[in-house]
Amino acid sequence: MKNLNSNGHFVSPSVGALSVPRMISEITNFVKSDPGSYYKLVIGTDSQVRHTNGLAECDYVTAIIIHRLGTGAKYFWKKEKVKIAPVLRDKIYKETTMSLNAAETLVPEIRKSINGSGKYELEIHIDVGKQGPTREMIKEVVGMVTGSGYVAKTKPDSWGASSVADKHT
Repeated sequence: MKNLNSNGHFVSPSVGALSVPRMISEITNFVKSDPGSYYKLVIGTDSQVRHTNGLAECDYVTAIIIHRLGTGAKYFWKKEKVKIAPVLRDKIYKETTMSLNAAETLVPEIRKSINGSGKYELEIHIDVGKQGPTREMIKEVVGMVTGSGYVAKTKPDSWGASSVADKHT
């Protein structure tokens, strides 16, 4: 399995830093603890440009959320710093691409690990909406996600990116 960033680790608010296999194990244990429930596996990325000492860098945070509908969730996140401040269009494309890369890498491993223990659907949450400067990009990035075979959610339904990932940018 390829690393998703330089160290390949995610952070769990309740457990701390985890390797990707350990994160998948945590997701699997959560699902197997209540296999009769219905789940959403959500992947979303958000970013924030920061200026430090006159230099701009962008923090990208990808969140992986396993939501047991009606009874709670667990989430994991990782941060990647990029030493340039991208224009908005490039930033949104990179966020979407990072979520798609995470899905491509993680979903087959999660499927294999869960092995039919729970019913779930996968959503990619994109931090764009019908209001504001990202409204012109909705069709493009939703097309990227749906063209890759995933369900895309945008604001106000893209809480995985706009709330969970945003919390750690």
